[in-house]
Amino acid sequence: RRAHAAVSPVAAGVAAELPPTRRRLDRDDWLMRGGICLMIGWLGMTLILPLWWLLSKSFQNRDGAFVGLANYIEYFSTPALFASVWNSLFVAVLTTAIVLPLAFVYAYALTRSRMPMKGFFQAVSLVPILAPSLLPAIALVYLFGNQGIFKSWFPDGGIYGLPGIVISQVFYCFPHALMILVTALSMADQRLYEAADALGAKRWRIFWTVTLPGARYGIISAAFVVFTLVITDFGIAKVIGGQFNVLATDIYKQVIGQQDFGMGAVVGFILLAPAVLSFAVDRLVQRKQVALLSARAVPFAPKPRPVRDALLWLWCLMAAGLILAILGMALWAPFIKYWPYNLEFTLDNFAFGDFDASGWSPYWASLKLSAAVAVFGTAVVFLGAYVVEKGRGFGWGRGLAHLLAMVPLAVPGLVLGLGYIFFFNAPGNPANFIYGTLAILVVNTVAHFYTVAHLTAVTALKQIDAEFEAVSASLKVPFYVTLKRVTVPICLPAILDIAIYLFVNAMTTVSALIFLYGAGTKPAAVMIVHMDEAGQIAAAAAMASLIVATSAGVKVLHVLLARFLDRRTQAWRRR
Repeated sequence: RRAHAAVSPVAAGVAAELPPTRRRLDRDDWLMRGGICLMIGWLGMTLILPLWWLLSKSFQNRDGAFVGLANYIEYFSTPALFASVWNSLFVAVLTTAIVLPLAFVYAYALTRSRMPMKGFFQAVSLVPILAPSLLPAIALVYLFGNQGIFKSWFPDGGIYGLPGIVISQVFYCFPHALMILVTALSMADQRLYEAADALGAKRWRIFWTVTLPGARYGIISAAFVVFTLVITDFGIAKVIGGQFNVLATDIYKQVIGQQDFGMGAVVGFILLAPAVLSFAVDRLVQRKQVALLSARAVPFAPKPRPVRDALLWLWCLMAAGLILAILGMALWAPFIKYWPYNLEFTLDNFAFGDFDASGWSPYWASLKLSAAVAVFGTAVVFLGAYVVEKGRGFGWGRGLAHLLAMVPLAVPGLVLGLGYIFFFNAPGNPANFIYGTLAILVVNTVAHFYTVAHLTAVTALKQIDAEFEAVSASLKVPFYVTLKRVTVPICLPAILDIAIYLFVNAMTTVSALIFLYGAGTKPAAVMIVHMDEAGQIAAAAAMASLIVATSAGVKVLHVLLARFLDRRTQAWRRR
């Protein structure tokens, strides 16, 4: 309170020196508005225009002539193609129905029990985020494929197709749902449970009337996140899908296999529809969410119950064991000489030059790509969030910029990558020179993962009182000086989180880049797809294991650097 009282008169000095301060505020406001316009232009060029070109291409034939709805009519009148729509929806719904209860019980054990080893279980559950989506599919081929250890469980190659896709998607989507559900279950008021106990309510009744209603918005959000991830994923269906076609693989076949870009654009917009619908419904549901914790709330502290804690511990042990089994199989397979006939240890599968002419180049290209995305993307995202959150006036521009920042969350990577082909490859586009270079991969990846990074930055900026800017204005300090000396140091933890998030996603993503790489810029994740197509599954597993190791190593460095920064730059947070 004393610090606040000392600052407030200085902030009030803005009114006392209105003419000179007003001139400085006008200049700062114009700079901020210019930044907002640049952000709108950036998102328009990297997101809206590619989608518009994709839409226009869906109304053209192979020669570029306008044909109206002919492509759409042909698609929906071809049973083999239209079946992919139902296959995609069925896989997404089935995976969501499996993941939600599994993740809910796991999250319940982490937040509402007194079981031991919580830290270990939580760390294991998040490991799949560090791996490309192709990794669980490769592991299942080694476990249950035609030459797998447990091939008798799925005779006649039964793992290929629907079973393999669903099992792989459960592994891939589990941590995403778990993080949301852990957050939802962590926010609980102890007083509600005390009141229920005082009224003599049984435990199951408390669960159905207190616990589930309190977490319902988290459950709904997790459902839509899983649904969107499954229906837009390309890697799993490509590796283990067999003859079970889905929309994501249809796009790849139409564009790469048949060079039919018009039909590929049609499939792209069909794939975009359920993702956008899922995103819109989720946002609508979130608007109805109310605060679960009041100022008088008492944090929930679970009581020890031996039977419940033992059962939940066994459940988490089983789930963590399955995750480690799939991950361990994928990491062990590259070191086997000739599966399953010669199980001797070897490093031959890491000699990528024997399997692909590009050798180790894709791995180094991925490192360059990820580093560039982390540095460039973090700067673009944080500065964009800053002008939106800290700008004064220009409400419609800030609102439009924030709206555009939300759009990438609803756009599948394959759709965005296909849009980039049409937009940046157009002869009249002045940015055509970046097509086929590392730059277009960086731009596409930043645009693809923009939303989550933007929300992280906005959340951090909202925690900084606007009085900092008011004091700076009263002292005639330009906003960019305050940004450098105050805002950035305070937000360093969030900035580091954004950089690591972008780095890991750039290492593991494949769908957005499968159409855009050039001769010397093929990413490692794309190389995995090509080696799997050529039947070189051991080499594909080796490259996947390198991606996991790299992502895990960077994450460890992130933890160490975060602790260092916390001691050096965040001491003011501690009393």
